[in-house]
Amino acid sequence: MSTEKLALTTNSRARKPASAGGAPNALAAELTRALGPRKVLSNLSERLNYRYDAIQFGATPLAVVLPETTGDVVAAVRAARAAGVPIVGRGAASGLSGGAAPTEPGLVISFTRMTRLTIHPERREAQAQAGVITLAVTEAARPHGLIYPPDPASFRTSTIGGNLAENAGGPMCFKYGVTGDYVRALNFVDAHGEEHHVTHDAFDLAGLLIGSEGTLGLITEATLRLIPPATHTRTLMAHFPEVGACAEAVSAAIAAGAVPSKLEFMDRACTNAVEDYLNLGLPRDAEAVLLVDTDGDDLETVQDELQLVADACERAGGTVRRAATDAEGAALWRARRSVSPALGRIRPQRMNEDIVVPRSALPDVVREIRALGDASPFRLVQFGHIGDGNLHPNILFDPRHEDTHAVHDLAHDIALVALRHGGVLSGEHGIGSMKRDFMTDAVDPTTLKALWNVKRALDPHLALNPGKILPAEGGTGDA
Repeated sequence: MSTEKLALTTNSRARKPASAGGAPNALAAELTRALGPRKVLSNLSERLNYRYDAIQFGATPLAVVLPETTGDVVAAVRAARAAGVPIVGRGAASGLSGGAAPTEPGLVISFTRMTRLTIHPERREAQAQAGVITLAVTEAARPHGLIYPPDPASFRTSTIGGNLAENAGGPMCFKYGVTGDYVRALNFVDAHGEEHHVTHDAFDLAGLLIGSEGTLGLITEATLRLIPPATHTRTLMAHFPEVGACAEAVSAAIAAGAVPSKLEFMDRACTNAVEDYLNLGLPRDAEAVLLVDTDGDDLETVQDELQLVADACERAGGTVRRAATDAEGAALWRARRSVSPALGRIRPQRMNEDIVVPRSALPDVVREIRALGDASPFRLVQFGHIGDGNLHPNILFDPRHEDTHAVHDLAHDIALVALRHGGVLSGEHGIGSMKRDFMTDAVDPTTLKALWNVKRALDPHLALNPGKILPAEGGTGDA
C-alpha cells in the first residue's frame, strides 16, 4: 500500500465475499456474462486502481464495472446483490473524505464511461449522465448563451455524479447556489437494482439522494438547470495584516448589501504555497487574502457593489487592488484554483477539512484554527468559500514520517471549533469515512437513529457504500 494516503479503517460487519486476490471470482464471472468483458475489470492489477479516492486508500474490489447505461448499472447491482457483496459508486475519485474508497472487498461501479450530455436550450436544461465532467456542461451550454454555475475547484476533473453525491459547491455558490440548487430530476438505481426517475415533488427523494454520498442509491443521470451568464464582471483582491480582519470585512460587506458572485479566502500559508508554485505576484507578507467578483447585467450596479466590498475591506484594515483587465482578474482566480496542486508540493498528503460556520462567527473561527495550527507540529493552512462560511482548513503531513493518529486528532479539534460556533462538519466534501467518527459530536442520538432508519429503508442490507457517514448504531459496536 502506498504511504502517501491514509489507510481506511471501518467497523463495518465483515462479509464473506470471494477472494480479493488475483484469482478469478464468481462475481466477476457473472458480471462478465451479463455485461461482456469490455465493461468488467477482474485482473488484480486493474482492480488495485479502484481502491482509493484523492485522500484515502481502502479495500481492493472484487470486480470493477464500467457501465455505459443505467441498464448496465441495474445489471451490476443485481449481480452484486445476488453475491451478497457491497457496492461503491465512483466518479473521478477526486473526493476528499474517503467517500469512494471501499471499506471492504466488493463491487466498484465506475461511471467514467457514462458521458452522454445533451443541452436543451429551449428549456434551459442539460441532460447529463453521471460521468460527465463538470466543466463540460458549461462548455456545451455556452454556445447557447447559458452556463452551469456550480463550479467546485476540481471542475476540470470532477464528475456530475460525484458533485451530486457530495452536493458540491464552489466559488460561485454564495450568489448562485450549490449543485442541488440546479437539479430538476434524477435517475438512480436503488440497492435492489431497480431504476427510478425522481424530481423534487412529494417527499423530495431527489433532494434526499443529493449529498447522500452513494449510501442511499446510485445516481446515473441528472436533469440540470442552466442560466444565462452575467454580462459584466469585476474583480478585486484585498489583503489584510490579520486573518480575522478578512472575515470581518466579508461580514461587513454583506451587511452593507453586497452580494458578490465570488468571495474566496486564503491565509498566508496558503498564499505563499501558491506563490511558490505559480509566481503570480501575490502579497507574501499578508496574513489573509480575499478574492472577490461582482457581476450582473448593469455595469454601474456591478461597480457599485464592488465598491461596497472595497470600502468594507479598507475599514477592516485591508489593502485593495482592483483587476484592471479581464486577464488580470483571471490570473487572480488562477491562484485560488491552484491551491490543491500548490499544497501537494509541500507534503505528500493532506487532511482537507470542510467546516461551515455562521458568517458572524468567522472571525473567531479563523483565529481559533490559526491558534490550533500554531500549537501543532503539522503545517495547517486555511482557505475556502468564506462568503457562505465554508472553510477548508488543510493539515499537511507525510504519513511516512508523521503520526496519522495525531492528524485525525487535530482534524477533530477543528471540527469541534465549528460545532462550538453553531457550524456543521461539511459543506461540500462530505462526511465519508474521514469524519464519520465526528458525527456523534455533531448529531444527537435520536437524530442518528432516524438517519439509520432512512438508510435501512432504502438500503436494508447496508450494501451501498458501507462504513460511510453514519457511525455505529448506538455509538459502539458493529456498523
